[in-house]
Amino acid sequence: MAKRKIINIDQDKCNGCRLCIPNCPEGAIQMIDGKARLVSDLFCDGLGACLGHCPQGAITIEEREAEPYNDSAARHHHDGGSCPGSKMMSFERPVKKQSAPAGQNESELGQWPIQINLVPPHAPYLNDADLLVAADCVPFAYADFHNKLLKGRVVLVGCPKLDDIEKYREKIAVMLKDNDVKSVTYAHMEVPCCSGLIGVIKGAITSSGKNIPFKEAVIGIQGNRLK
Repeated sequence: MAKRKIINIDQDKCNGCRLCIPNCPEGAIQMIDGKARLVSDLFCDGLGACLGHCPQGAITIEEREAEPYNDSAARHHHDGGSCPGSKMMSFERPVKKQSAPAGQNESELGQWPIQINLVPPHAPYLNDADLLVAADCVPFAYADFHNKLLKGRVVLVGCPKLDDIEKYREKIAVMLKDNDVKSVTYAHMEVPCCSGLIGVIKGAITSSGKNIPFKEAVIGIQGNRLK
């Protein structure tokens, strides 16, 4: 096993802030037991794209014996490996005929995955996109979700009450900063806990330094659209 440059994460300095994770293009860093850790030597190219994104200075480059960087393995890992549930895909929807069969609806979903945690922050479909962030109860409550909200948009789905909001704050900020997003719509239920992502999204827009239009779609608990 030859020596090469590879990252080292000082576990004593790491405070689990997660800022390094979206800045590792290969997905070589993951949170384990509240700390950032290198999951495999195979996934780290040693170029240090993550350096400078750790406020604690916990990440450095060292030279040690390590398995050679494997680009194919890194891409396979970053795209979700062999699991179709997290593999990144985008697809075009066919042009609909003017007279579709009665009662037959078609999906307007144009990409996969959709869960915020699973969407890579540099996914190519984020560029030049109208972004829809949807609280995960919305598609169940709002019957016209596909035609009135999803159509023509890239969607990110999450729960502002049960999910890790701080993690979402970091990820959405990177998405808006590093991609040319045209607009952001946040669709949420009328219940107070569902408003938790409004400040997160507005803060991400501010930190991006861009003038990205933002609007809300509010859905009532009986499925009626309030805004």
